[in-house]
Amino acid sequence: MAISFLRIDDRMIHGQTCIGWSMQYPCDGLVLINDNVATTPILKKAFKSATSKKTFIWTYEDWKKKCDQVVASKDNYFVITKEPILMSEILVDDQFDPDGLRHIVVGPCNERPGSKNIGGNQCLLQNEADAVEKMYQAGYTIEFALLKDQSNGTWEKFRDKFGYTK
Repeated sequence: MAISFLRIDDRMIHGQTCIGWSMQYPCDGLVLINDNVATTPILKKAFKSATSKKTFIWTYEDWKKKCDQVVASKDNYFVITKEPILMSEILVDDQFDPDGLRHIVVGPCNERPGSKNIGGNQCLLQNEADAVEKMYQAGYTIEFALLKDQSNGTWEKFRDKFGYTK
C-alpha cells in the first residue's frame, strides 16, 4: 500500500500527525497538498522541518502530475490537505482512488466566522460540509478525530447540522 492514511487538518503537519497517527497506520513519509505552503519558501521549509519523515509539499497541480508516483511507491505515505474542499476535488472530482482506501480522518478545523462546531477543535463552514457530504456520497467514511482515541464520530452524526437528512 502506498497511501496508508488520508487526513484533513488545518494545521497540516504537526506532532499528532507525525507521531500519533503514524503509530496507527504505516508511514514512511508525508505528502502535503497546499498551494500556499508549496509556493511560500519559508512556510515550505518550516513544515518540512516539523518532521523527520520524508516530506513532499506540492501544489494541487504538482499533485496531479506526481500522484501516480506516490501510488507506485514501495513506501507508505499520508496524504494531507488543509481543507475538505481540496480533498474532495482530489478524491471525487479527479476520481483519484488511493488503493481502495475509503477512510478519511478530519483533524483540527479552527472556528471561523460562519462555521459550526461539531466538537473539540473541529468546525466546518457550509462549503466545507458540502465537500464532506460529496465524499460521503462517493462512499467515503469521514471520521472526525484529533487522535484515534479522541474521535467525535463519523459524518453521519453531524450531517443534519448542515442540512443533510439522515
